[in-house]
Amino acid sequence: MQTRMLRSRVPWMGDTLPGVALGLWAAAIALAPSVEWKLSLLAPGIGIAILAWTLQRPGRWLYLFFLAALALPPLPGPGGDSGIHPAPLAAGIGLFFGLLRLPVWKHVHGSLPMAFLALVGIFAASSAFAAFYSGPQIALGSIARVVLFSIGVYVFCYARIFDYPEPWPMMRFLFVLATLAAAFACVDFYYQFPAPAGYGPQFVWLDQGVFRRAQGLFYEASTLGNFCSFFLTFVMVCLFRPKADSPIARAALIGSGAIFAAALIFSYSRGSIVNLLISASVLLWLRRSSIPLRKGRMIAVLVGLPMMAAVVVQVVFPAFSSNYWARIIASVQYVSSSPDSVLSGRLTNWAFLLKFLGREPWAAILGIGYKTLPYSDAAGAPVVADNTYLQLLVETGVVGLAAFCALNWAILRTGLRAARSATLSSQVAGEWIFCFWAGQIVQMCSGDLITYWRVLPVYFWVLAIAARHDRNECATADH
Repeated sequence: MQTRMLRSRVPWMGDTLPGVALGLWAAAIALAPSVEWKLSLLAPGIGIAILAWTLQRPGRWLYLFFLAALALPPLPGPGGDSGIHPAPLAAGIGLFFGLLRLPVWKHVHGSLPMAFLALVGIFAASSAFAAFYSGPQIALGSIARVVLFSIGVYVFCYARIFDYPEPWPMMRFLFVLATLAAAFACVDFYYQFPAPAGYGPQFVWLDQGVFRRAQGLFYEASTLGNFCSFFLTFVMVCLFRPKADSPIARAALIGSGAIFAAALIFSYSRGSIVNLLISASVLLWLRRSSIPLRKGRMIAVLVGLPMMAAVVVQVVFPAFSSNYWARIIASVQYVSSSPDSVLSGRLTNWAFLLKFLGREPWAAILGIGYKTLPYSDAAGAPVVADNTYLQLLVETGVVGLAAFCALNWAILRTGLRAARSATLSSQVAGEWIFCFWAGQIVQMCSGDLITYWRVLPVYFWVLAIAARHDRNECATADH
């Protein structure tokens, strides 16, 4: 009532006041003494505009989240291994949308969602053992990492229940984002820009100097390599299909594929190359009936893209190229005579953890707490397992390892069923996740890949699209 009286006394207030406020805000930005002040004044307005755009449709928060996770660096400051990242804030918007539609979550059932939720529950319960073995501070870090892993699980459940956003536009959006992220990683490696916040200390020694391995905006190079392997699998899946069945034009697939392959080489990740080789082999097995019909195309894809990337790397950075291929050849040549050296000391770490389990076998029953090994002396000294299965056995016990193996089986089963379904988007997503996850299962023998929380939601979104074909297990929510 008072507001109406005020507007009647000052008739220009309702129409003019917003414009005056906007003008004063623009003037304040223009008169700000430094760039930092200008950005600080500009940020709230941009944030409000983005939030308003996101709230208009329930599926838009996924675009915002993926943009933050793949294209934004962590913020400098204390928090985690690399600082605080804005992506969980975007995930919070998605949680808000989920709470608004709480009754719809009764449709979350089936073997795959239950496997996800069981694993998250085991991870969370293990935080109690982290407090017992390592103290409350390590336990809080364990809980934080459970929350980060749970973001990917939430993306999967949300995308599986709701039919938005549409698969094709989101796939194109993710493909463009991934191409830009990989291109930046290549440029960043060549020019060695200052690392965003924290980063993994991974380097390449050349005659020209010491170079930080390509990592782009991620925390470490292995994440970039795994990410590039994932999208190279997508490129192969699309190129092996008829042109009309691909969400991406062939020219874009070939050009981006060369960028992904170059970024994979610059990441120096041998495990991701093994992942890609297995993914390609599984794809050939899936398409074995069409090999005689598309033999030339398949050879061109499997040989042409790596050769194109190798030529680009040789031309742009010949010293690195020779070092890289010498490392690959040495890895194959000395794997039998010096396996621990080839595996960068992993055998020593694995033996250390197995001795710990031999001394304290009860730790293998319920574990010592999720993601505590690198930060705690519970096993005798901090150690990086570099093996997802062994790490889960020590940290979450036999129960956690069994739940994780069951999840892997459910993922492969869902992907294979979707690849053979009648829905085109489910076919593409099913082939994509089935082939890649087969390679992922092998690569997890040499790395803790479930800690890659910024890229796992992308993988799990594709898995959710593959799982949408099965309407017997998951009822579609009414809009």
